[in-house]
Amino acid sequence: MKKPFLVLYVFLLFPALLLAQLRDESGYKYAKQISPEHLKELLYILAADDMEGRETAMPGQKKAADFIAKYYAQAGIPGHKSTAKGNEVYFQTVPLVKESMKDCRIVVGSKTFSFIKDFYRFPGYMPEKVSLSQLAFVGYGQDNESYSDYKGMDVTGKTVMVVMNDPIFNEGKKAAANQRVSQEYKQKRSIAQSKGAAAVVFINTSYDYYISRIKLFLEQERITLDKKTEVENSDVIPTVFVSPGVANKLLKRGKKKPFEKYLKKSKKTGQPQSFYFGIQDGEILLNKSLTSTSSENILAYIEGSDPVLKNELVVVTGHYDHIGVANGEINNGADDDASGTVCTMTLAAMMQKAKSEGFGPKRSVLIINFTGEEKGLLGSEWYTDFPVFPLENTNCNLNIDMVGRHDAEHEGLPEYIYIIGSDFLSTELHDMSLKVRESYSDLAYDYRYNSPSEPNRFYYRSDHYNFAKNGIPSIFYFSGVHEDYHKPTDTAEKINYEKLAKVARLVFMTAWHAANADKKFAVDVEEPK
Repeated sequence: MKKPFLVLYVFLLFPALLLAQLRDESGYKYAKQISPEHLKELLYILAADDMEGRETAMPGQKKAADFIAKYYAQAGIPGHKSTAKGNEVYFQTVPLVKESMKDCRIVVGSKTFSFIKDFYRFPGYMPEKVSLSQLAFVGYGQDNESYSDYKGMDVTGKTVMVVMNDPIFNEGKKAAANQRVSQEYKQKRSIAQSKGAAAVVFINTSYDYYISRIKLFLEQERITLDKKTEVENSDVIPTVFVSPGVANKLLKRGKKKPFEKYLKKSKKTGQPQSFYFGIQDGEILLNKSLTSTSSENILAYIEGSDPVLKNELVVVTGHYDHIGVANGEINNGADDDASGTVCTMTLAAMMQKAKSEGFGPKRSVLIINFTGEEKGLLGSEWYTDFPVFPLENTNCNLNIDMVGRHDAEHEGLPEYIYIIGSDFLSTELHDMSLKVRESYSDLAYDYRYNSPSEPNRFYYRSDHYNFAKNGIPSIFYFSGVHEDYHKPTDTAEKINYEKLAKVARLVFMTAWHAANADKKFAVDVEEPK
């Protein structure tokens, strides 16, 4: 009778034994010094109005960069290199190009249609003009075995006009169609391009609704990395979107009926109603202005204590940029991502304190505060393309973005954190992450977004992704989207600073154990689930 009892006792005790082996009081005493009060002090500065929303390449972002770098200097943390005079260099310059699309118009004879009011295009490489002298109306732009708007049509070298709706959408499903409009056009454009079309003019039947959602984006200058200026989207044919009114005026100029009549006949007969036409005195002018500028990633480096392992790195990241000023209102970005930024800052200070007191981790720890995340993960893309330290020496990336609030799914239960990507490349990183939580934290791990195919695509929407796509095991720490996301109401007083401290301590201990592990995390997952 005693033997089964003993076996059961050992079985129950086994996880605790594993956790006891993981427990590291020498590191935890520094993690515990990360306080809600200090995080709050830093965050109120970063999310203040005088930072002007920290928009990339704008004065507020530069001011925030200086504040973060001075914090590292005052904490005694080196930069990623030193000058000949011994001064620390904290900045990695990120060269950028600003693109303005405002000088775009459609000209037909003496008539001019204006950008945003009458038509729009998305930024990226495009030629300066698209001729309307050879046009082809191809209805819904469908091409399959049962129905093809391209049947009997040769659109090689021509500009095709396509309706964005699908014929399967009836009146009762238009709302659903509207929600999918931005994804729908790309497939239709690919079909047109495969048929040899030179350009696509989409008729957006929900033009007013859609333009209200993207107007602010279209009015702003687009920022891209300088290395991509004239090649991005160069393999995609020019694409513009016109309102129904403009489409019918173009058709009338080409001596054709309003497009609705052709759609009605197509629905009635089940046959495509495609045809050629042209506007000899018509063209779409896609002028753009390009201006060179730059921004800064901020790097703080705590060198490891082990003579061999110090060449390997644990990289902890969080972006410090936000979306700036819109409609005269400052978007302070307290949660997005001043919350993650102050976590990285205090984590770095405690790592440096441990090192200065003789308890520094074996591997080196690199803290990077990225710029340009809100513009398309630009800072992290630049770093991973032009790393200061070899990427192959990076053990893992721990990325902190929006961790100071809770979402609607956790109303009344804010003590959680979403974990995304921990098991996508390395089961060893995932297992260690679990043990760290069990050993040091009472935050619950929520894995509901831990899939590359989940609808929100959070895995692809923060800076860890640029490490992960380069084969570096990564974890994205995230609290979810709330009602103040990307709004002026994302302010410092709404942050849960007790929770924020718990997140910072959790990531500190995860970085601590990753930096002291016997070996690098194996990349042992071929394809994320």
